[in-house]
Amino acid sequence: MLNTEIDLDVIERDSVLDEEWIKQIIKKFGMKPRWAKLKEEKVKENKDAVRRPPPDPSLLTPKPPVVTILGHVDHGKTTLLDSLRKTQVAAMEAGGITQHIGAFLVQLPSGEKITFLDTPGHAAFSAMRARGTHVTDLVILVVAAEDGVMKQTVESIQHAKNAKVPIIVAINKCDKREADPDRVKKELLAHDVVCEEYGGDVQTIHISALKDDNLMALAEATVTLAEVLELKADFTGPVEGTIIESRTDKGKGPVTTAIIQRGTLRKGCILVAGKSWAKVRLMFDENGRVMEMASPGMPVEIVGWKEVPSAGEDILEVDSEQRAREVIDWRGYVEQQEKIKKDLEVIEAKQKEHTDSYKKKREGMINMTWRERQNALYKAKRHMCMRLKEKVTSDKNKLPIIIKGDVDGSVEAILNILDTYDADEECELDVLNFGIGDISENDLNLAETFQGVVYGFNVNASKSIQQLASKKDIKIKIHNIIYRLIEDLHEELSCTLPSTVEEHILGEAVILATFEVTVGKKKVPVAGCRVQKGQLEKKMKFKLIRNGDVIWSGYLSSLKHHQDDVPVVKTGMDCGLSLEKNVEFQVGDKIVCFNEKKIEQKISWNPGF
Repeated sequence: MLNTEIDLDVIERDSVLDEEWIKQIIKKFGMKPRWAKLKEEKVKENKDAVRRPPPDPSLLTPKPPVVTILGHVDHGKTTLLDSLRKTQVAAMEAGGITQHIGAFLVQLPSGEKITFLDTPGHAAFSAMRARGTHVTDLVILVVAAEDGVMKQTVESIQHAKNAKVPIIVAINKCDKREADPDRVKKELLAHDVVCEEYGGDVQTIHISALKDDNLMALAEATVTLAEVLELKADFTGPVEGTIIESRTDKGKGPVTTAIIQRGTLRKGCILVAGKSWAKVRLMFDENGRVMEMASPGMPVEIVGWKEVPSAGEDILEVDSEQRAREVIDWRGYVEQQEKIKKDLEVIEAKQKEHTDSYKKKREGMINMTWRERQNALYKAKRHMCMRLKEKVTSDKNKLPIIIKGDVDGSVEAILNILDTYDADEECELDVLNFGIGDISENDLNLAETFQGVVYGFNVNASKSIQQLASKKDIKIKIHNIIYRLIEDLHEELSCTLPSTVEEHILGEAVILATFEVTVGKKKVPVAGCRVQKGQLEKKMKFKLIRNGDVIWSGYLSSLKHHQDDVPVVKTGMDCGLSLEKNVEFQVGDKIVCFNEKKIEQKISWNPGF
């Protein structure tokens, strides 16, 4: 600026330079200025699809009740549904436990239809149970008469209360000798579930799902309660619903199980759910039969999705494919903006931390000479380099894993369990990727890059994938019971921990005399000892202890009783011994014979089952 025609006296502090002056300064540097136009970012119009406002009560028509069956694992929920449907789902399930949500339409002999949702009772599937209660009209709580109220029973009661839906209690396995229905009713009182016998409004039905005892009474109680609730829905207009489960099928592609809540779904409807959309190609019921239409309260399997949407997403019908793409683009944009916002918050926090740290460092340098300041900066830089080097060379335990599941809900359940992992100090658990579908070559490539393990739940690995994994030395572990997968992962994490060495003392001796013997040209120190405990075995390890401190540890070069070499010296016997290393003995020193045993460590993480 001093070398231009600018009058510096007229420029005020913190003022903005004139355009002409800026051009002059740039020309003095031998450069050309190019002016950029500041773009004003336009606010995007909200293109999202939302649920319609509540319908006119005069348009409402009665619909089948949606009933969610909740309860603890192995209390007989699926067997109850089997008996109502006259099918054998329970016999086909891995480990005899439900691991997905099943949606079924049951027609009673009296003609009434009920949609049942069978939810998993296992601890791992809490999110699925919560999802089941949010689309339901009423809940059947199954409690085994001999077990009573258990952990997942309590959780199920809480889900029903949160969703504000009425409960019918089905006390199952009443045919067993140890059954005690009254105890169950008393235990339920503690959780604010007051049965009719105790002056409450909760119906309790004693059943035996396995022997079909009293099931019609349960069905009638369900229908009666549904009539009292006056369950109605709007069968007209665009479709609204909720995804219960989603998966990838080899022949059909992405498939969702959904409950329709409003409107009537037909072939050719354009649907959006989350960040995916579909043109309905086919619809199936729970038995795999093709459906022409699905009205409110009915479960339906929808084929035609472009990508697999997440379970729990709302399904909304839109006018056209173009409108569907607009909705998906808008939702992607909103997600991106939220991510940018979060990233900016992190960046700003880091910048503030860096600025504060810089100011703090400079505070101490204000009164230093330039030479002292340079010296201090050099030392700080050297210390930082040392820290970085340590960081690079530190070899921390880490287990990278890839999770593949058959349906969205299974992967969600596994990830929810992994969220409880709290043993990062022992071994860091790194989930590289997760998804649904069979194990692919991409999964193996990722596992090879990060030296990870591929876990599959209810999925397959083709022969070619298995051969490739064997060739690349990649572990593939496939399970069809969720707690077996978690147990396997627990073992895999434990294997990364170093084993500890435990010493077992075999014998102890005290040195009574010391002397030297000549072997060749060398003088070797020898200790005359008496065995006080156990026995000394020459092939085992020994240590020399003086005043409580270990002076030496290793192996013996010789062990003699009188003049004979012996392998073992027992309690009360005298012996002479020399060490593999020349160590000076003192009278009163202790010789300890021991063996070492490696003990595998267990990771401290407790997944809760």
